[in-house]
Amino acid sequence: MIAKVGGFVYNGVMFSKLFAYFLWLISGFGWFGFHRFYLRKPFTGILWILTGGLGGIGSIYDLLTLGLQVDRANMEQALLNHARMHGGYGGLGGFGGSRYAEDAGARIIRSKADIERAALRVAKANRGVVSAPELALEAGIEMDAAKQFLEELAKKGHAEMRVRQNGTLVFIISEFTGDDEGFADI
Repeated sequence: MIAKVGGFVYNGVMFSKLFAYFLWLISGFGWFGFHRFYLRKPFTGILWILTGGLGGIGSIYDLLTLGLQVDRANMEQALLNHARMHGGYGGLGGFGGSRYAEDAGARIIRSKADIERAALRVAKANRGVVSAPELALEAGIEMDAAKQFLEELAKKGHAEMRVRQNGTLVFIISEFTGDDEGFADI
């Protein structure tokens, strides 16, 4: 089965709707929650076993929504596999790999390169000036992560840190300032 998650296509072992419904059927029409264990929902699976599918209400809910639950499980699995193949989860520390970020309610992968491109877009639009809130908004990351990223750019010499008169910390990427005054001989 092939699943497309964002720009990433995952082709591999996925959860089957047919098998999920089969497990729902043989677990007493969902009362014992075998299908929930299959979809890697062990806590609700145990709850279904202990309560008879929440007294049958949860079993009916699962009958109506099991296809969507399988689609969601497939999407989460594809994202997990994508993260594993492309540097793990990374977290924010040093932007070493990728991280999950919320974007319009959907989980997407943000890498260091994505954040860097977002910083360059903001700098280009603002004549070289980038602030942490602008980058956070453009990249879909937290402001602390945006500030940390910009500080790393400054440490590496790719940006210059300045404070505006109103006290706002900004970073200047000189390639986008429009100052083409002379070039030094190399």
